[in-house]
Amino acid sequence: MAAPRPMTRDALMSAFGGESMAHMRYLIFAEIAEREGFKNVARLFRAIAFAEQVHARNHYERLRDLNVDAKVVAGGPFGPGSTSKNLEMAIRGEEFEVNEMYPAYIALAESQGEKEAARSFRWALEAEKIHAELYRKAKQAVDQGRDFEIDGYVWICPVCGHTYVGREPPERCPICGAPKDKYVKF
Repeated sequence: MAAPRPMTRDALMSAFGGESMAHMRYLIFAEIAEREGFKNVARLFRAIAFAEQVHARNHYERLRDLNVDAKVVAGGPFGPGSTSKNLEMAIRGEEFEVNEMYPAYIALAESQGEKEAARSFRWALEAEKIHAELYRKAKQAVDQGRDFEIDGYVWICPVCGHTYVGREPPERCPICGAPKDKYVKF
């Protein structure tokens, strides 16, 4: 498999940078939520941090035929604060990926015939939609002075980053088709 075409390569690198930063931001946000007594919000941040790592890995693996040094430009909200503020920043970041970044990257990869890159972007997009919704629900709870309720666990598909809250994960990942036994429990 040849290296991706330059524009798709740049999109993969930027997506890798953005997902890597989201991974670290969410781990920092988890520490803050823990300190503020929001144990389930902290668990949600840690689980989704893992999903962001999965997305970063998938994008990075599409670049396997490269051997270059590169600077990556990736955006993200900065300025950690209270758990409520951190959830707001997480929502903004996820909504940017859902509404702007990944649709554009998918269209680019598809127009260039880069099927692996398009799949990596699609998988991330579908997971990010779930992340945004979970963060909105968690923020609503925190803003009412209570922790986010989790009935069971937060489950992450290690193949695509699909995120599910419940007692058991789905039989098959609805995004990539991975079997239930692959899911990671938080």
